[in-house]
Amino acid sequence: MFSRQFKSAFILAAIVLMNYVSVFGQDKTLPKELYTAAAIPDSLKQDAHSVIRYSMEDIKVAGPGRVQSKTHEIITILDDKGDDAATLFLYYDKKYSSINLAQMQVYNAEGKLLKKYTKSDMYDRAAADGMSLITDSRFMVVSHDVGTYPLTIEKIYEQTQNSYIDLSEWRIQKKETAVQNATYKISVVPAINFRYKNKNTNLKPTKETQGAYEVYTWQVKNLKALTPEDEVPGWTVEPKIVFAANKFEYFGIPGDISSWQNFGQWQMALNANVCSLSPEREAEIKQMTASLKTDPEKARFLYNYMQQNMRYVGVQLGIGGLKPFPASYVDKNKYGDCKALSNYMYALLKAVGIRSHYAIINAGVNDEPADTDFPASPFNHVILCIPFKGDTTWLECTSTTKPYGKLGAFTENRRALIVTEEGGKLVNTPKSTSADNQFNSRVLVKLTDDGGAIAQVKILSTGGYRDLFVSELPTISQDKQKQYLIRNLNFKQPSFFDFKQAADSAGVKEVNFELEYDNFTEIAAGSKKFYRPRVFDLWGTTLPVVEKRRGDYYFEHPMQKTCTTVISLPAGYEADSLPENVNLKFSYGTYEASYKYDAAKNEVVSTVKFNMDRHVIPAAKYAEMQQYMDNIAKAQNKKLVIHKKV
Repeated sequence: MFSRQFKSAFILAAIVLMNYVSVFGQDKTLPKELYTAAAIPDSLKQDAHSVIRYSMEDIKVAGPGRVQSKTHEIITILDDKGDDAATLFLYYDKKYSSINLAQMQVYNAEGKLLKKYTKSDMYDRAAADGMSLITDSRFMVVSHDVGTYPLTIEKIYEQTQNSYIDLSEWRIQKKETAVQNATYKISVVPAINFRYKNKNTNLKPTKETQGAYEVYTWQVKNLKALTPEDEVPGWTVEPKIVFAANKFEYFGIPGDISSWQNFGQWQMALNANVCSLSPEREAEIKQMTASLKTDPEKARFLYNYMQQNMRYVGVQLGIGGLKPFPASYVDKNKYGDCKALSNYMYALLKAVGIRSHYAIINAGVNDEPADTDFPASPFNHVILCIPFKGDTTWLECTSTTKPYGKLGAFTENRRALIVTEEGGKLVNTPKSTSADNQFNSRVLVKLTDDGGAIAQVKILSTGGYRDLFVSELPTISQDKQKQYLIRNLNFKQPSFFDFKQAADSAGVKEVNFELEYDNFTEIAAGSKKFYRPRVFDLWGTTLPVVEKRRGDYYFEHPMQKTCTTVISLPAGYEADSLPENVNLKFSYGTYEASYKYDAAKNEVVSTVKFNMDRHVIPAAKYAEMQQYMDNIAKAQNKKLVIHKKV
């Protein structure tokens, strides 16, 4: 017979086991079919790499800054492109948020449990971005190595937040992911003045009252996978609902975001005690600019001074996510993040009597602009605005290479919240033109009678093209620079390649290449030799034929490109035939190429020009652009033919 103690121990073990099965087995309240891959409707597998079988997000907002969330997801991964679903990644902050529960289970195609992970299995790390010196933000993560398909992943996690500005968003469906059943429920107390807005969807919630809470519930079923199109930002097509509350509390500081003006006032108060330098330092700054006569001259000088003396380093502590470090801190330590450096530039200008505005923006090439009709906090970056009379100037304060008054694709054509004494104002940042983004080249090619060639290339670039040569290529090795340029400019593969940086002044960057070819000839037939009449392609993009384009096509920026190539023929040879001159037109651009033979110099001179006036091409113009690009490719494929003189 069992002793009383043994019976108690047995009963306790049974209870633990039951709880264990409840936590790590299939949820008994859900249909078993949600865990088996065979139960997925064929219509949901089409164009999908994964299928969300079940998703329940339950959010409770008890007051400004007080949020609890529970999430339960079951996702079946169909192939290796859906492997991201096998990772559970959760952010938190050491002081104002916590992860109360986190677990992930893995099932085979038949729904059999293969592996289970708990919170104790997750890596807990600082959420460093590679540039931050120190941060309070952290994340927990666990990943499962997927070996066979299909595989089903179940995630269950609960989080508590004691700080927020807005209430984030529900991304209903990501690209190439089908949704079988998903529900989003948010319970809010009326006092916070909850708001929501649909993006790329007409989905409506049910609304009911449960005790002290207003409860909104959205549900979707059987959404087929979204097939992505080339060069379409996800925010323009993916359905989502964004949430906010007029009353918020962020890191213990209450605020009101019912209007952009109110949010700007909150940020202004946050910055109030960090935006000045000491009287002694202000006197030094005034002395540094004393010989300059105009405010724009002083602003340019101080911007260059900051670029030469300060560097970008992230310091994300406490309310560092929104409050900049003091200008005096940056001045002393010579570093800061985007907030701190923009605030420092504000202080430099303030010292010499120039008014400027701290400007919060959502940065990223072709990223989503802030919504004029929905005050929230979609921002991730700070720049500076100087409202000179008739000539508003914008400064990117984190860059040590950006020309004065130029933003570039990272923040142009966006909406920034400028912080003024009257509060926040949502204003448009500038749009660059094709003339702002120039790629102008001159190439000298000397052909040798054995079929080889020696070439010299000079490129003068501005705007986005300058950024490539000033900011991007210098960060990679010389071999990778060579590979990048050969691949992206479609250089004919050289036997020798030397890339040299040259002058960079007045926003124009010069680079030079020296190339040698053992064989530059495309085809040799008898006394004739056929050549590609250039070293690289001025334009290399072609587009697939699409029956009906849905989304607008996005380039990084408008552009203007030119190339003049002078080809010296070998002694004893002369031009046999030149490529035909072409003049191609598109609703938003042109391509021109002309060829001339100078018999006296025995040279062939080509002049090629490409211009794209807009960076967003309407979907209705895609077919025209596709044909235009094809015609450019055909024109560039024409050959120069030379022959040996008799």
